[in-house]
Amino acid sequence: MGAALAMNIAEKGFGIAVHNRSSEKLDDFMENVGDLEDQVTPAESLDGLVAALGTPRAVIIMVKAGEPVDSVIESLSEVMEPGDLIIDAGNADFNDTRARHAALSEKGLNFLGVGVSGGEEGARHGPSIMVGGDREAYAPIEDIITAIAAKFEGDPCADWLGPDGAGHFVKTVHNGIEYADMQLIAEAYGLMRTAGVSLGDMAEVFANWNKGPLQSYLIEITAEILAVTDSPTGKPVVDIIMDKAGQKGTGRWTVIEALKLGQSATTIEAAVAARSWSAGKEMRAAAEDAFPGVRDAVDLANADLEAALLAARIIGYGQGMALLAAASEAFEWSLDLARVAEIWRAGCIIRSALLDEIASGTREGLQFDQLILSPAFVERLNETVPALRRVVAASVSSGQPIPAFAAALSYFDTIRRARGTTDLIQAQRDFFGRHGFERVDKDGTGFHGPWAE
Repeated sequence: MGAALAMNIAEKGFGIAVHNRSSEKLDDFMENVGDLEDQVTPAESLDGLVAALGTPRAVIIMVKAGEPVDSVIESLSEVMEPGDLIIDAGNADFNDTRARHAALSEKGLNFLGVGVSGGEEGARHGPSIMVGGDREAYAPIEDIITAIAAKFEGDPCADWLGPDGAGHFVKTVHNGIEYADMQLIAEAYGLMRTAGVSLGDMAEVFANWNKGPLQSYLIEITAEILAVTDSPTGKPVVDIIMDKAGQKGTGRWTVIEALKLGQSATTIEAAVAARSWSAGKEMRAAAEDAFPGVRDAVDLANADLEAALLAARIIGYGQGMALLAAASEAFEWSLDLARVAEIWRAGCIIRSALLDEIASGTREGLQFDQLILSPAFVERLNETVPALRRVVAASVSSGQPIPAFAAALSYFDTIRRARGTTDLIQAQRDFFGRHGFERVDKDGTGFHGPWAE
């Protein structure tokens, strides 16, 4: 992605110097820049990279999250001068970004944590870009960022979102929503497959869904993937892929921060858990033998699956947006959530037709920061949740795993009850720990039950 982003910058007419710790990779990059060669200056060392730049300098880092980023930042801070800018454009834990911002500020260096979504192809031709840090530090490079970003009806899918770790936090939640979206799509695929739907027919179903309210990049590529054959074997590509999914941490970070902030990201959590379970291939094989039980095919109408997927997707997006609102308040970022949705409309992995509605609904104002209480989505969910309920019920009774669908429905059913069951939990806490509770008929807190006497 670093190489792709560098070529994107050069293609837009900006001079750029590039460095890689591997001279071989640097040479390969220079061999592939083609007509952009005059725009690109190779540097064999970080000293050479910094020397090739005019002041104030701006250096973009795209390396693996964690210690590698700290190592590069440390080396750069030794050769850069006060007023220069370091940009971490890789995935990063926003807590690390906040710490790096504070540490570099003490040295007089500017620092931006920038989320870049769209994969290698997006980085090359137009990603979605989420900038966090001091706004004054962003101003000198804003023209570059907006030039290389994806465009939605002419509007750059890039913006400054808030101070210190805001950009990387927004990118983390983007990836969490991505996890949920991918898991929901995989569950729909799994239900169709157990029902005996051919992959060719399935590809057609997804292609048709992509023409309606489910239109999105992930639905689009799913249709393409299911139609592709593996040349060496002649089998569908999905049949020769091991069902073990990898993850780089952003999904887990989303769930961890949701828990810290007292938020619910259950659809994302289910997706993260499902990837973790997928890694235990041998254990799952043993469990299949140990627990034969009910494992029936689920015959569902395509219209029900489509509506269920739409309902669960809205709920997943809603949980992500509520988490962003909570973080914005906790860290005093003043995030413009409508603008976040707008810069996700092109270039990024979760780009979809829903994002226009999310942006407009958010801009109109949300009750309790809940997207699903926006009038447009209230109507959508009233129409589609019955199908989600049918899909979950049929899947559970047939022994088919649908962790993300089930999590979305459970969340929905929980929040639509004005009086739940935590009255009993509060009574239990007071019984064994004298934690106290609120009463429905009196003001104040710290009341105790008669067992306290």
